[in-house]
Amino acid sequence: MKNRLKPLRAERNWTQAELAGLLDVSRQTINAIEKGKYDPSLPLAFKIARLFQLPIESIFED
Repeated sequence: MKNRLKPLRAERNWTQAELAGLLDVSRQTINAIEKGKYDPSLPLAFKIARLFQLPIESIFED
């Protein structure tokens, strides 16, 4: 699954570790999502969307 997590994180000058802390996941999880190696669970995708105040569809795409 493609996503815009890395550029969204970069816009806010957050490290992977900072974003992971805000989402209560590991830095490795953020890294895997950004690289497209891991698709987040639906609850995590909603949490990410709420954090960035964007619809899920604008962050993740098939």
